[in-house]
Amino acid sequence: MPKFLTEIDIPPSWLALHVLAAWVLGLLSPALFGAAGDWLGLGLVALGAALMLAAVFQMARARTTVIPRRNPSSLVTGGVFGWSRNPIYLADALILLGAILWLDAVLALPLVASFVWLIQTRFIRDEEARLTLAFGPEFDLWAARTRRWLGRK
Repeated sequence: MPKFLTEIDIPPSWLALHVLAAWVLGLLSPALFGAAGDWLGLGLVALGAALMLAAVFQMARARTTVIPRRNPSSLVTGGVFGWSRNPIYLADALILLGAILWLDAVLALPLVASFVWLIQTRFIRDEEARLTLAFGPEFDLWAARTRRWLGRK
């Protein structure tokens, strides 16, 4: 893969591509969500942004990377990471869903599942392997009690 493609193969690029696709599908979609979609969409985007900021702040405080495919220096398991092993990716999915509702793009709803699948296969599995190598039983314990996307077990 050319270097420039490797550099843009990051979750924000995939999120932007999915939002762009949602916008295009919104041009073809029947109006369905209306004003409720505007408000709910805006709320989901705001919730996603707040979740992302909280997760980034926690990772910065722990002095570990937020960049995918880099080796972590510490394992963050508290705060928002106590409810999701991947709060930044969850935030991305919320932002995408919010954008779809705001754009009134009912035909774009399957893009949320597409995005979740893509993030899980391109990034999360590799990150989990890195965390297992770096933190072993500590990661296993956290994974046993905290779901990949949302919730405690």
